[in-house]
Amino acid sequence: MESRGRRRQRGLHFAGHNTSRMMSDDNQDTFRNVSQKPGLQIWTINNMQMVAVPAQGFGNFFEGDCYIVLYISQNKGSGQSADVHYWIGNSSSQDEQGAAAIYVTQLDEHLGGSPVQHREVQGNESPRFRSYFKNGLIYKKGGVASGFHHVDTNVYNILRLLHVKGRKHVTATEVEVSWNSVNNGDIFLLDMGKAIVQWNGPQSNRREKLKAVLLAQDIRDRERGGRAQIGLVEGGDEKDSPELMKVMMAVLGQRTGPLKAAIPDDKPDQVQNTSVRLYHVFENNGNLVVQEVATQPLTQDLLQSSDCYIVDQRGSSVMVWKGKQASKEERQEALNRAVGYIKAKNYPPSTSVKVMTEGGESAMFKHLFKSWTDKGQTQGLGTTYSMGKIAKVEQVKFDVMELHARPELAAQQRMVDDASGDVKVWRIENLEVAEVNPNTYGQFYGGDCYLVLYTYQMSNQRQYILYMWQGRHATKDEITACAYQAVNIDNKYNGAPVQVRVVMGKEPRHFLAIFKGKLVIFEGGTGRPGVVNPDGGARLFQVRGTNELNTKATEVLARASFLNTNDVFLLKTDHICYLWYGKGCSGDERVMGRAMSDVLSKQDKQVVMEGQEPAEFWVALGGKAPYASDKRLQREEPPHSPRLFECSNQIGNFRMTEVDDYAQSDLDEEDVMLLDTWEEIFLWVGNSANQYETKEAWNSAQEYLRTHPAGRDPDAPIVFVKQGYEPPTFTGWFNAWDPHKWSGGNSYEEMKKKLSDPASLSQITVDLNSSHLNKSPVGVSGGGYRAPGGPTSSPPVYRFHGGDLSPRPSTPTSPSTQRAQTSVSMTLSPSPSFSPSSPGGGTVSSAGGSGMYLDPELIVNKSPSELPQGVDPGQREDYLSDVAFESLLGTTRSDFKRLPKWRQSDMKKKAGLF
Repeated sequence: MESRGRRRQRGLHFAGHNTSRMMSDDNQDTFRNVSQKPGLQIWTINNMQMVAVPAQGFGNFFEGDCYIVLYISQNKGSGQSADVHYWIGNSSSQDEQGAAAIYVTQLDEHLGGSPVQHREVQGNESPRFRSYFKNGLIYKKGGVASGFHHVDTNVYNILRLLHVKGRKHVTATEVEVSWNSVNNGDIFLLDMGKAIVQWNGPQSNRREKLKAVLLAQDIRDRERGGRAQIGLVEGGDEKDSPELMKVMMAVLGQRTGPLKAAIPDDKPDQVQNTSVRLYHVFENNGNLVVQEVATQPLTQDLLQSSDCYIVDQRGSSVMVWKGKQASKEERQEALNRAVGYIKAKNYPPSTSVKVMTEGGESAMFKHLFKSWTDKGQTQGLGTTYSMGKIAKVEQVKFDVMELHARPELAAQQRMVDDASGDVKVWRIENLEVAEVNPNTYGQFYGGDCYLVLYTYQMSNQRQYILYMWQGRHATKDEITACAYQAVNIDNKYNGAPVQVRVVMGKEPRHFLAIFKGKLVIFEGGTGRPGVVNPDGGARLFQVRGTNELNTKATEVLARASFLNTNDVFLLKTDHICYLWYGKGCSGDERVMGRAMSDVLSKQDKQVVMEGQEPAEFWVALGGKAPYASDKRLQREEPPHSPRLFECSNQIGNFRMTEVDDYAQSDLDEEDVMLLDTWEEIFLWVGNSANQYETKEAWNSAQEYLRTHPAGRDPDAPIVFVKQGYEPPTFTGWFNAWDPHKWSGGNSYEEMKKKLSDPASLSQITVDLNSSHLNKSPVGVSGGGYRAPGGPTSSPPVYRFHGGDLSPRPSTPTSPSTQRAQTSVSMTLSPSPSFSPSSPGGGTVSSAGGSGMYLDPELIVNKSPSELPQGVDPGQREDYLSDVAFESLLGTTRSDFKRLPKWRQSDMKKKAGLF
């Protein structure tokens, strides 16, 4: 281990100490202009200096450069968190990479040591990094060697072909401007400055096409000031776009043969890695030592504040944790050590690296630990306790109107309403459904499977939840029949019910609530009429809960060792029912215990206080025995941040792609998404999702829990949600959920219609002569062109021979003297006016005047400077659709206007509209 450590340390020095010292001397000057306001800032490394990239250039990355990206986010409540990334282009020099790494460490110090540091390699960027560039990343040829110039966003003298790949995380790479670069499976953008033609490969899907349109619009709005036009060509139906094909043939040349076959997508998705190891990293006599401390599941107490550690997910990612009391030198060297560790382990150079400080851990890091508690953490919305197998839940009082007006409360409480809706219960008998007698609702037997349909009202519409309760001793056939019959019931209600798998003993909070304090779970047997369950003598039930919304009784083995000092127990014998009150239980728990005893037994009740048990009590339990008597067992179960993943089950492997900083717009209609809120797993299925993946979704969720590195409970509730039927317990995990979103015409077909609408089309002429393709923009020499965020680079130079219009690269020595003066007429859509789905640009008039509405994501929790142009910061609610208005403010527009001004302001503040 030590010899490896030496080797690692020797390989970790960058471009010499002089560079490091030189950069630290100008440290204060370098970081003087770093803003600490929430938002994104980007610098490129030019001559070993950090040079700011203007906002118009965000998302463009030159392959020959290194970049530093700082993202500061405003946390809910108060405080900020920061992420610092350094991005390494595939063609960047070692010196630049070294300079970027040093700057990142210094920037981290400048910001107080709290940011999470990330190392990003071109083509393998982290979900967090990609989340800043929702419309995709553009990789550009060239780098600082070409010289860095300031950007003029309205330069139209551009000719390039972008190869667009990806459904979830989009990348666009500059390729040779020729049909040789094109294949049948991907999408290509021919960018000619004033016009962009999108060519869709015949084998590309709708999602990829939509992402490419959004990228083309982003280039138009951000780089061309909204003054470029976009045309669409379907590669399988080129004859439908004759004018655009003339332009493509003129620029790319005539096609001489069939196009290349589709290139399979790279799989950036990670197979969930169950192997997690924790290493302690320290210096010993000048040598770097890496010592294994533990394997998964990890616990938080393994991390000591005085040390630094590496968490290795078998090479899929390497994370460094810096203790607050670790030496300054150790903290500064953390990033270098991680890179050295990757080399020593022979991991690929693209391996993800993150460095974080104690107290500033990412959600992904915390998810690798069995449990995690943040210092000073409070739980204002109720407390969850975990003891043995049965969770103990304290809940606050709430009313249904508040839950519907504030879905984030519904989500954190795991309650869609106050449980006052209608309940219907069926049992699986002989693989068919049989209605259960309402007098026995709430009694569940471990030998049975049940279907429970819950109906409630929200926004004057009926909503449904279908719970599938699986007894521990039910047969496999019954469990399969339960799932099959659930599909039948789901179909009867036109697919509206949200389906929830409930494993015996792991009932979710809302399930407890709908039985109003009368939920009893019998270990075995059956509730079928006419079947006599064998009499096993005394029966012991553990009662947990403080009110009728959170109470259940669970049968446990009638042995003294199953008692627990923190709870109420009911011991039912042939002639009497004992109520045993543990010393750690509260008055509310005793009240619920007594109510439960009336449900379980009509016999006489005898209260027994812990420590004052009569001899008959112990005889019924088979004699005295030690049991859990430590009040500290009542431990708080800390919350984890929710995480969203795109799921796919390719080639038999369950694969997931994480979506960082997720929003409603990340739920793709063609996908199955998994939302992990730790206590529950949600499976969201889009309307156009692949049938096989939809069918496999349940297995995928169970596989996710089974292989989770934190040793998760495989029986956690799994909630199956279909697009358009999302309950507030799901929508509450998203900021500014818009129930109207999917009827807002955001599909590819709608976009295409908008761009091809004959009423809005204009004829423009693209001049393909030398003046258009080869003229240098003012101030740039040598035929280069500029694009936001980087240096100039040379565009392809073409000359046209006779009438065949096929471009052939000219050599530097022959400056294209024989150029044909050709002009081609082309039909394109001009930049449409601002619409709710467009990410930026344009002027907005209040919805009251134009009938146009904005996506809530554009105006909720935004500072005035971040709002679209023309939006009045004091009247943001005027730009919401009626449905979004009601969803965010919990009331209709007319009722809202009747309220006093102070009440309106208060509601707007709570909704993030102030």
